[in-house]
Amino acid sequence: MPTAMTRLLLLPLPLLALTGATLPETRFDISLPAALGNDASGRLLLFASPLSADNSNSEDVDLNGPDDAPIFLAGRDVASFGQDHTVTIDAQEEAFPKGLAALSPGEYRVQVVLDRDGGYNYGGRGEGDLVSRTVTLRFPLDARPSIALDHELPPAAAQFDVTGLPPRAAEQILASQPHLHDERVLSTALTRFRGTPQSVAAWVLTPPGYDPHGRITFPTVYTTGAFGSNHRLDGQMLSRIWHLMEIKAMPPMIWVTLDFSSPTGTTEFADSMNNGPWGEALTKEIIPYLESRYRMDARPSGRFLTGHSSGGWFALWAMVRYPAFFGGSWASSPDPVDFRAFIGVDIYQRGANMYRDGNGTPRPLERAHGRVRMTIEEAARIETVLGHNGGQLRSFDWTFSPRRADGTPASLFDRVTGAIDPDVAAYWRDHYDIGHRIETDWSRLRHDLDGKVHVAVGTADSYYLDGAVHRLEAAFRKVGGRADFLYVPGASHSINEVYARDGDRNAYYREMALGMYAVARPAVAQPRR
Repeated sequence: MPTAMTRLLLLPLPLLALTGATLPETRFDISLPAALGNDASGRLLLFASPLSADNSNSEDVDLNGPDDAPIFLAGRDVASFGQDHTVTIDAQEEAFPKGLAALSPGEYRVQVVLDRDGGYNYGGRGEGDLVSRTVTLRFPLDARPSIALDHELPPAAAQFDVTGLPPRAAEQILASQPHLHDERVLSTALTRFRGTPQSVAAWVLTPPGYDPHGRITFPTVYTTGAFGSNHRLDGQMLSRIWHLMEIKAMPPMIWVTLDFSSPTGTTEFADSMNNGPWGEALTKEIIPYLESRYRMDARPSGRFLTGHSSGGWFALWAMVRYPAFFGGSWASSPDPVDFRAFIGVDIYQRGANMYRDGNGTPRPLERAHGRVRMTIEEAARIETVLGHNGGQLRSFDWTFSPRRADGTPASLFDRVTGAIDPDVAAYWRDHYDIGHRIETDWSRLRHDLDGKVHVAVGTADSYYLDGAVHRLEAAFRKVGGRADFLYVPGASHSINEVYARDGDRNAYYREMALGMYAVARPAVAQPRR
């Protein structure tokens, strides 16, 4: 699930629209200066937020601005800026929460972004995007404003650039550098599916005492990040793991982070009609290749899975899909693992609607401290304005849905009405519902899966994911299966809250690592905590 929190508020219609007077100007001319090239294409996004003391000195206007700040968003596709290097965006058309004319009068800070690679819906602004300066305008507009794109966003800092980081974090990153190995694994299966060469990026972290020419092998942990993660961020997470192994807080193991980000969101390493055979690539190509290059145990009792959020779903799915291949899974705050509680919605219920419950009440997507911060409908509409693919909700379609004749995935629900397509829901159930799989296929899974599943989630998960975890636990109880479920009182979706115990934010890392090591090395005394 998303890691960024966004507060979006509906604003009332201005009195002008109610009197029947001519609506104000809603168009903006956006220019491309010669310094930024002769032409450009992508998704043009316009952001606006009421001017306030909290944001008056902020350089950018974005979805992740000051907490509780209202945000307005409009978008359109741009194929070319044309001979005059100018395009027009009408902020009355594709917009959230409503068209520009519905905003309350006042001063607003406005900024424009050209998302050139379609990645905004996944990771926000990034390398190569063109951005304007922030300008202050008064709404309603009395004339069409002109805004020039001002600069191109530079590449992200190098993997081991510690400029501006706290000293302790910088020290850990630099200490881990000699032990982090950057891999690109060519996948024949994904290449065949896409028709062009496809590689999967991975970081391999070797532990203290690792000798590439020695005879000692190590248990190996495979993990992925949360929604929004990428290869660079994955490497930073392993710097933390290195430090814990270095101080002997965790046993020596090889850790591998796998990059499952794509233009459509996260692939979850699940074989998919739309994303391709990612599960096949993982078990038949990526892991065997890495085991041929590193001193890994290379046996089921030495292969483990973990991950948080979307990574947590991956860790559970791979375990249930390939129970004889892995020795255990430790998942935290996983994306919905039982679709009878899919972000709080039973998608199999007759007449089910993602936007409203049976009483017509809007369904929440995100909560914090007992307060709803965003509804599912708001999130879906934002994704639609930001772009065509890459958002969290659309990413589920790309992974779980059947493929339509036009080559795109069928949508679970109508983005206008919220109505769930029962045929698509049935497809999701039969192919990717982990709870359903446990209940219906346990006789086949029991031998290789029993006792291997471990799940931790906060009781106040920001995206209501604890509901699906409870459903999964009930599925295991129903079939008499053994699995461990930990509910952290009051914890939100934050990994730091779910993993913390008595002020130690790495406690669950220690617990899972010791559990893995006990499976891989049952005769070896466990390291002291």
